[in-house]
Amino acid sequence: MSYQQQLERIKNDIGFIAALDQSGGSTPKALRMYGVEESEYSNEEEMFAKVHEMRTRIMTCETFDSGRVLGAILFEDTMDREVNGKPTANYLWEDKNIVPFLKVDKGLAEEIDGVQVMKPIPNLAALLEKAKNYPIFGTKMRSVIHQASQHGIETVVQQQFDVAKQILSEGFMPIVEPEVNIESKDKLESEVLLKEEILRNLDSLDDDHQVMLKLTLPEEKGFYQELIDHPKVLKVVALSGGYSRDESCDRLAQNPGMIASFSRAFTEGLSKSQTDEEFAATIDASIDKIYNASKV
Repeated sequence: MSYQQQLERIKNDIGFIAALDQSGGSTPKALRMYGVEESEYSNEEEMFAKVHEMRTRIMTCETFDSGRVLGAILFEDTMDREVNGKPTANYLWEDKNIVPFLKVDKGLAEEIDGVQVMKPIPNLAALLEKAKNYPIFGTKMRSVIHQASQHGIETVVQQQFDVAKQILSEGFMPIVEPEVNIESKDKLESEVLLKEEILRNLDSLDDDHQVMLKLTLPEEKGFYQELIDHPKVLKVVALSGGYSRDESCDRLAQNPGMIASFSRAFTEGLSKSQTDEEFAATIDASIDKIYNASKV
């Protein structure tokens, strides 16, 4: 029953998806921005415990509310931990009415042909089986496009949709995320090729299947409207990709129908040293700005 409720919530309600899924490579930077130095932990287990403390503080904050936050993307380690005595995904869905997603990729391969595809995900079936123990609605997986390479972009999108079909077959909603690097010299050309490839791959889905798309904020206003309106797309969400919160929200507001799924732009300004009142006020301001840009 919860899957159908979650589907209706993502489809119909207004808000955005918080990306709380930094994993091994990006966690030290996320912790540093929060005010936790690398000297404060000595191994990966301690590092993940520190980042879980940060995420718990965000998730349990009263201003992190379902009126503005539709969903949250979790890293596997976060799914395996608890918040307020409950598994994280259960806490989000049962206590907050926020839809949990799970990051399933294992990071990026080396750049070839102007792109970075995903590394193999050998334990995907086992990970999805484990996710069925929790109210996880969908998954997320990221590739990166650096150049407007026709062949490279075809490869990225094909891999994304191949994995998405496996995820759909297990009853989860996949978020397909072929990120275009915001520093790319030919970002617009990459976006043109990317949209063509996504449209082609959407046509290969079964009639009763949908995916979500997580895309870099485009150079042209309203560029992804065709995807937003596509019957096989549940929702198009935007990644901040290194843009500041202000720029991310300005760009998002120029793309009606897209909603935010920000990570760095969402947690920008949060600090371990803040009092609970300061922390709540900071996250409230962040959520409010992102929510208002998402509801355009």
